[in-house]
Amino acid sequence: MYVKNKMTKDPICIDISSKISEAVDLMSEHGLHRLPVVKGGKLAGLLTEGQIARKEPSKATSLSIYELNYLLSKTSVDAIMIRDVITIHEDRLLEDAALLMLRHDIGCLPVINDSNDVVGILTQNDVFAAFLDILGYRERGSRITVRVEDKMGAIGELSKVFVKHQCNITHVGVYRIENGMAEIIFRIDTFNTEALEHDLSESGYTVLNVTKNPN
Repeated sequence: MYVKNKMTKDPICIDISSKISEAVDLMSEHGLHRLPVVKGGKLAGLLTEGQIARKEPSKATSLSIYELNYLLSKTSVDAIMIRDVITIHEDRLLEDAALLMLRHDIGCLPVINDSNDVVGILTQNDVFAAFLDILGYRERGSRITVRVEDKMGAIGELSKVFVKHQCNITHVGVYRIENGMAEIIFRIDTFNTEALEHDLSESGYTVLNVTKNPN
């Protein structure tokens, strides 16, 4: 799965010469928490709600609403924007984006193309949604967790039992644990799992959990 498959495409951006008050209005109008800042169509920075809130906080407490609005209407976004923005290319893997966010403790990544144009924005929520999609959490069916020996061919042998019972495997997740064992999570598109569970146990596998998802 690539960044371009899960990002918000053609995000709303703001020009570097725009005033902070314009950015506030834009965020409010579209329900945004951050805005890529562009100069000549190219990424120049990132403006967040946090950056705006920290704009001269010591002075702001003594200003009237009129004075504060005046200050924001005269100050350009380049005065407070984040300049050293961490970005990611649209063709990178989603895992690369998740690792970047984790390493740098950031909540979003502007997405660029080969020309450094801003073509999207990827947020933590996008990554969370992708995680749910990969495991098929929001799809109807059953979730079966089986403990197996962590060895080559384990999934292939295990899947034969599912085929025998005509259970279509839609998603698979593997979690390695200690002592050479692994837990494999299967999503299947049926609620009828009793015979499958019995056969798995008879075949020497440990069924740890079965959950039905009616969504």
